[in-house]
Amino acid sequence: MGERVLRSVANLTRQEALEFLELAPTIPVETAVEMHPLVDANLALGRLRSGMIRGSAVLLSDGS
Repeated sequence: MGERVLRSVANLTRQEALEFLELAPTIPVETAVEMHPLVDANLALGRLRSGMIRGSAVLLSDGS
C-alpha cells in the first residue's frame, strides 16, 4: 500500500490573482472537514479509501 497525495497547482499572473481575490467573496464556498482522533486513523483511512470522505479529513493528536 502506498500513501496517496493530492496536489493542486495554479499557474496564473499577479493580475489574474488580484482579479480572482476581488471576485472570491461573491462566490459561496462550502467547506467540509472531518476530524478524527489519532487513535481512529485506520477508520479515517478506510473512509478515505472507500470514497466516503467529502472534503478533508484531519487527524487530531491526543493533545488537541
